[in-house]
Amino acid sequence: MFTLENSNTLYAVIGDPVAHSVSPAMQNAAFTAANLSERYGKYHVKPDELPEFVEFARKNLKGFNATVPHKAALIALLDEIAPAALAANSVNTVINRNGKLYGDSTDGYGLETALFEAFKLKIANSKIVMLGAGGAAQATAFEFVERKAARLTIVNRTRSKAEALAEHLAGKATLLSALGNDEKSLIEAAVAEADVVIQATSAGLRAGDAPPVELELLKNAKAIFDMIYHPTEVQLFARANDIPCADGRGMLLHQGARSFELWTGLTADVKAMRQALDQALDNK
Repeated sequence: MFTLENSNTLYAVIGDPVAHSVSPAMQNAAFTAANLSERYGKYHVKPDELPEFVEFARKNLKGFNATVPHKAALIALLDEIAPAALAANSVNTVINRNGKLYGDSTDGYGLETALFEAFKLKIANSKIVMLGAGGAAQATAFEFVERKAARLTIVNRTRSKAEALAEHLAGKATLLSALGNDEKSLIEAAVAEADVVIQATSAGLRAGDAPPVELELLKNAKAIFDMIYHPTEVQLFARANDIPCADGRGMLLHQGARSFELWTGLTADVKAMRQALDQALDNK
């Protein structure tokens, strides 16, 4: 049974787990900066509780964010889905419009904005290597083909998953290829040619995690973006080898700012959100 944290908590993030989320600090800074009284909380929602939570949100919340493992499962439970979110098979933002729930994805926008902020990289005509073919990769790869990347190479431990994602994206102008982690010479060549390598696996979330590929395969990378927002083996390798590198906090910031704008129709105070995000992460 879900209940409101308080009468002003009309937005939230859901996930399993969710205790680690710093989104409330970031979003509440945006609401405060906009002189809005609404607050943003978090709910631990297990997969079998998702339908119940969606009905709770329909009656009690103005909107919510979703993280692992709910981004795909939400699609069947909502009233309307943005075309891009449907194509990506991923919803991270839900807007309540008079009891009708509308699903969208701001992950692609967040990554695109973070890449430009970190490296002045524009997706159009860029060559990209993506490490991983799971939920994070699926949520953002569609953005690359929509924005007319020149080439997207998907590298995954299980090659069949990389091939399935490439097939899902087929039909667009982007040149797509799929590689398994054992195809070392091809990975090394793709990395050397790419404008950026995107680390989109969960490798590094836990201490002791092995990197997604052998780190030496990344030695000729021009830039590396790691979606994880604390130090990982990939980030440490990049910095030790003078490879421009950014962690995932920029993506988290900008996808969150876009969610705020979808809910409120107001421009998010990104500076206030960034300050709150950095403080929350530094205190962890």
